[in-house]
Amino acid sequence: MTTPTPDLTATVHALLRRVEALEAELKAVKDAQARDIPEDVMLAITAAVAATLGHRARVRQVHYRTDAAWSQQGRAAIQGHEVTHSIRRRPI
Repeated sequence: MTTPTPDLTATVHALLRRVEALEAELKAVKDAQARDIPEDVMLAITAAVAATLGHRARVRQVHYRTDAAWSQQGRAAIQGHEVTHSIRRRPI
């Protein structure tokens, strides 16, 4: 059996560092997904659902979101708002 060349050894070490970095990133993502939602937040969500639907409903799942979909939708609603009434003027 031949001994590995220095280039091969360097490549293997570089790949090992990349795998370790990817494993650490995967662990961080899994830890972020496994976070529990605080009880007071769950109560607020349940109350908002009940107020919206008009009756008590069972909230089955709640997940953390990392994207900005809510803020994008809010900006779209505000920026797309058109005033449909006319401005009142005092008589001269």
